[in-house]
Amino acid sequence: MPPATAPAERVTPRAVAGVLGGVRAVGSYARRVWPAVRGAGEREAEGRSRTGHARTNQATAPGYRREVPPVPGVTGRTGPGPYASHRMAAVAALLLVTLLLLMAVRLPWAGDLGMHAAVLERLRADPAHPGNPLVDADTPSPYYSPWTVLLALLASATGLGTFTVLRLAALAALVLLVTGVRAFVRTLTPGRAAVPLALLCLLLLYGTRLFAWSGFPGLTSLSLTLAYPSAFACGLAFHLWALLRGALAAGRGLPAFLGLGLLLAGVLLSHQYTGAVAALGAAGVLLGARPWPARAVLIRVGAGAVLAVAVLACWPYYSFFSLLGTDGLDDIHRPLYDHLGTKFCLALLGIAALAARWWRDRRDPLVLFFALGAAVFAAGGLSGHHSWGRILPAVLLPAQLALAVETAEATGRRLRTAVLPLTAAALLAGAWTQAGVLTYVLRPAAIPPVLRHVHTIALWPPYGRVAREVPKGATVMTDDYYALRMIPAYGPYTVAPAYPDIFLPDERRRRDATRRYFAPATSRAERLALLREYRVRWVLQKPGRPGLPPDDPALGRAVRAPGGLTLSEVAVR
Repeated sequence: MPPATAPAERVTPRAVAGVLGGVRAVGSYARRVWPAVRGAGEREAEGRSRTGHARTNQATAPGYRREVPPVPGVTGRTGPGPYASHRMAAVAALLLVTLLLLMAVRLPWAGDLGMHAAVLERLRADPAHPGNPLVDADTPSPYYSPWTVLLALLASATGLGTFTVLRLAALAALVLLVTGVRAFVRTLTPGRAAVPLALLCLLLLYGTRLFAWSGFPGLTSLSLTLAYPSAFACGLAFHLWALLRGALAAGRGLPAFLGLGLLLAGVLLSHQYTGAVAALGAAGVLLGARPWPARAVLIRVGAGAVLAVAVLACWPYYSFFSLLGTDGLDDIHRPLYDHLGTKFCLALLGIAALAARWWRDRRDPLVLFFALGAAVFAAGGLSGHHSWGRILPAVLLPAQLALAVETAEATGRRLRTAVLPLTAAALLAGAWTQAGVLTYVLRPAAIPPVLRHVHTIALWPPYGRVAREVPKGATVMTDDYYALRMIPAYGPYTVAPAYPDIFLPDERRRRDATRRYFAPATSRAERLALLREYRVRWVLQKPGRPGLPPDDPALGRAVRAPGGLTLSEVAVR
């Protein structure tokens, strides 16, 4: 059985043309986006001396170009010079961005894609009162964000299919991420190679153990989550930091900071964990601003923060502040604290780069960003609040960006011959660890033999046939892991939700009902009562497992489903 990708029948020529046109859009938009950010946030001072006194850094002065001493030889250098390094990094970054564009077309399915498709299905059916995205219940959901509402309105206005809209969302997220990284990095350094190096570090610099999670901009993570709101929010976060540095440096007026408050609120509503990372990054940028902002500027910052809080409080689809203090998500986030050494060992080079920046400047914004993120992550591990582990990008991102900037700014023969090979080796190791993503876009025969045994995250089996049988809005009784996470993407509901839901008051009761239905000791009468209670119209189960047998009079026609399952229509209402 082939692994799942988003349904091919949903791809329209217009959507495919738009996605493929993104190759040109990424480059052209990156050259145009927010040109004022380029020079506005240049570092006012690169660091402090060992005595703690600030000193001026000419490397960020307008028009400055670092001179690299020539090395005797045929080409004048013994290794790749800054321009050659820039070209190599740019080509590698372009290849990876192109690969992610192919992922936007392919939409490999191995995770929460079904949840986000279900969100669009509910919003399309009823934009004002969509209800729970997974079960037939009238409850709010934190997945109803400004971004998903906008996508649903686009789908309703154009008639595009849900998965086509998700492909367009993936393209938009990729454009935002690439341009956001460029905008922010240009406020840190004028180095030509810094932007492509930053992209490479963000995508590859993790560890030797494969890791993927939404909200982490690694290559494997983005390949599977590019259509998620977390990818969109991550791109917005980079733009937020870039604009904040520019606004602080230029002493912008109140409207600019109010706009930044709205932007922060949008990130927090779209993906709460990425919003927390964005808030810590903004705090690092503010605390690391040089010169220290005047009192009037700080008042404007406070006004923007107040506006962000007001928007969060007024969002109609769910209560944002009800999410604070919940502990029902700790168990599923426990793996974020496991195997940290093998998952993120390559990022240690970035921590070394942060140490060098801290030695020069005790208030370096990347260092402060890292320190804030590390403090929250450590507190989560020590207190048992493992959901706080989602702040981990606030630890990784500043380290990855610091390595990119320090590598781009490295001068002198000895320094370059030490930094460049180490960075290149780390990036190659990260690329090898994540090389399995090529299987998501290549036919098996086209995969190089050396990569056929590289570990990767397997894609899920397709459930399109089930979707064709079960009408939208119908409820399915199943305890199958994949079915619970994929069936709602096409419009039906399940009795129990696939994911923890703090807004669903009878979540535990629904899970218990599903467990009792498939329990061997449950009587036929009790099973029928459960089907009536939850208005179940279809049952999906493995033949021979406990539950009503396919020949039971309460069940009607049956069809085969993925994974050897049987989908039976409930004949008794």
